[in-house]
Amino acid sequence: MRKVLEWLYRQTGVDVALVADASGTVELSTEGFPGERVLGPLAPLLGQLCGGGTAAAATRVDDLYVHCEALGAHGSRRVLVAVGSFVPGPGVVALISHTGSLMTVLRRAWDADRTLRGYQYKARQLRFAVLSALLAGEPTLARRMTTGAVPPLLDADRLRVYLLRCPPTDRDPITRAYQDPSGYHGRDLIVQCPAFKEHLIGLIADDEEEVDGSSRQERGRGEALRRLVRDNPHYALGISDPHPLGATAEAYSQATHALAVARSTPTRIAPHDGRSPLADRLPRQPALTWARTFLRPLDALPKTTTDITRLTMAMPRSAVARLINISRNTITAHLRRAGQALGLDLDDVRSRADVNLALALTSTWAGPEPETQHTPPTLDDLLQTDPASAWAQALLHPLPAHHHRTLQTWIDANADAQDAARRIGISRNTVRTHLRTAEALLGRDLLTHGTGVHDVVHALRITADLAA
Repeated sequence: MRKVLEWLYRQTGVDVALVADASGTVELSTEGFPGERVLGPLAPLLGQLCGGGTAAAATRVDDLYVHCEALGAHGSRRVLVAVGSFVPGPGVVALISHTGSLMTVLRRAWDADRTLRGYQYKARQLRFAVLSALLAGEPTLARRMTTGAVPPLLDADRLRVYLLRCPPTDRDPITRAYQDPSGYHGRDLIVQCPAFKEHLIGLIADDEEEVDGSSRQERGRGEALRRLVRDNPHYALGISDPHPLGATAEAYSQATHALAVARSTPTRIAPHDGRSPLADRLPRQPALTWARTFLRPLDALPKTTTDITRLTMAMPRSAVARLINISRNTITAHLRRAGQALGLDLDDVRSRADVNLALALTSTWAGPEPETQHTPPTLDDLLQTDPASAWAQALLHPLPAHHHRTLQTWIDANADAQDAARRIGISRNTVRTHLRTAEALLGRDLLTHGTGVHDVVHALRITADLAA
C-alpha cells in the first residue's frame, strides 16, 4: 500500500497519509506529509469521516489545501488525507478517490488472506489434536474435541499410518492440496509432525472392501501419497498394517520402522514387514505381572512425569520438547525424577529398552491387577521363553557378521557412534553406514526416532543368553 501512496504522489504532487482513527494515528504516509500540523486541526472532521457521517471532504489548513476520502462503507473507517500547496483540480481529486478505492480493495484482500492463514493454522492445530487423541488410544476423546465437525476418519473401523518423509517446505503445499473445506482430507487426515520437521503423518481410513487387491482408500489418498514418492526422488514413505483407531500408536510405530526401510529401497516405499513386536511374544499374565511390578514406582509421581517418560522412550528428547512445547531442561528434570523412582539411569540404552517394553506391555494388555501370591517373574525369565528366543533369532538373522558386530558394539557404547567407532577402530561415518544398512535389513528405525533400538537391545540380550 505504501507503493500506491508513492505512485499517487508522483502523479499529482500532493503528499498523502493513511489515517487509522479520529485521533490522527498515521499508518503510513509519503515522506513530505506535514503530520500533526494538518491532522491536529482536522480532528473534528476526521471524527465524522471515521464514524461514517461523511464520505469525503475538502478544506484548508493555513496555506495547505486538504482533500479527505473515507475508505470502506462500514464500521470504523480509515481516511486517506491528501495535502498540497495548490487547489486540487478535478483530475487530481479523481485520482485521490481512485486511490482510496484501490486501497480499500487491497485491505480487504489482505484481511481475507490473514483470515485464511488463521483458518489454516487453526485447522492444522485441530488435526494435530485429533492425531494426539488417537495416539493416546482415545477415539472418543477425539470425537468430543471435534463436536459439530467430527472428521469422517473417526467413523472408520481401521486405519493405516502413512509416514511421508519430504523437505519441510513441501509439507504445507501437500497438506493444502488434499484439504477439503472442512479442514480435513475427506475420510483421511494429513498432519504435519511438530517433532520431526521433514515428516508428514497420513491417517488413511482402511476400507474393508477391496478392489483388485487394494482397498478403495489405497487407490485414493494412499495412492496419491505413493505417487508423490514416485515423482520426487527425495521423498520416502513408510506404511503400517491396518489397525483399529484405538491402536493408532502401534500403527505409527510400524510406519516409522517401515520408513527406515523405505529410505534404502529403490522404490523408496515400504510397507511394514508384518513381524509382531516382542511384547506380543511373551506369556501374557507373567509379562503383565512383571511390567506392572516394574513400573509401580511411577504411580507415586505426577502423571505429567509418567507421560513425558513414555514419550521419551519413543523419540529423542529434543523432539519431545518440540512436540509438547517445553524446554529440554524440563524434559531432563522429569526423566531424572522417573529414573530415581525406578532406580534406573534412563540415559542408559538398556534401561530405556526395559522401560519401553514394560510400558508397551501395560498399554497392550490393559486389565485388572493380576491376583498372585507368587514372586513376580524377572525380565530374564520372560526373555528365556521359546517364543522370545524365536523372535530374537528371526529379527537378527538377516545381519551379516560384521554388521552384527558393529550393532553389538554400538549398544555396548550406549548407542554412541563415536565411541563405537573408537572401540572397533573404524570411522564414525562407517559406523553410521553400518547402522543404516542394519535398519534396512532388520526393518527397524535406529537413528531417527530410535524406537528400533529397544528391539535390538532385547534381541542381542536374548541371543547372547542362547549362545551362553
